Amino acid sequence: MSLKDNEHESEAALSRFLKLFYALDSKTRLRMIQSLYENEKYISELAREQDLSVPVASRHVSILEGANLIQRHIYGKTHVLGINNKDVAKSLDILAPTKCVKVKKGSNLLDILKEVAIIETKRLRGVEQVVATNGDEGFYIYELNGEPRNQTVQKCIFKEDATVVWKKLEPIAKLRLNIEIEE
Repeated sequence: MSLKDNEHESEAALSRFLKLFYALDSKTRLRMIQSLYENEKYISELAREQDLSVPVASRHVSILEGANLIQRHIYGKTHVLGINNKDVAKSLDILAPTKCVKVKKGSNLLDILKEVAIIETKRLRGVEQVVATNGDEGFYIYELNGEPRNQTVQKCIFKEDATVVWKKLEPIAKLRLNIEIEE
């Protein structure tokens, strides 16, 4: 990747970062996101629920769409809004720091991770597994050039330039149940 490509990628990441935080910097937009988590809605329904005019609600929706937090499905003249489940969590990936690392051909991901972070490992089922990164315990996975991998970090060998995204799996609420017991 050339220096110019790298600068362009950094500018694009900054733009996504700013759009995300701008979108989240409004109580109205946060309430809209919460409402859309519960169910898809028409713009007019969302406006009514938020006690807004349709044009004002549409401006908020445009900002949320620009940040990839919600998506719009158009059926004729009807616009239905919903959460962009695929991209909501992924939008937060831009908060991760980027580090450039030079390694020798044939290096494995575990050794590279040990160079750039404090990695704790445990032997599980006969394989050394990462159980904490910089003191943050949890289950970790990685993507290689944008593709999820199911290979251990020891078996991930680098023969050419690549981009790795190291991710901690975090529990994200998909459904909240209020259980009421009938007498």
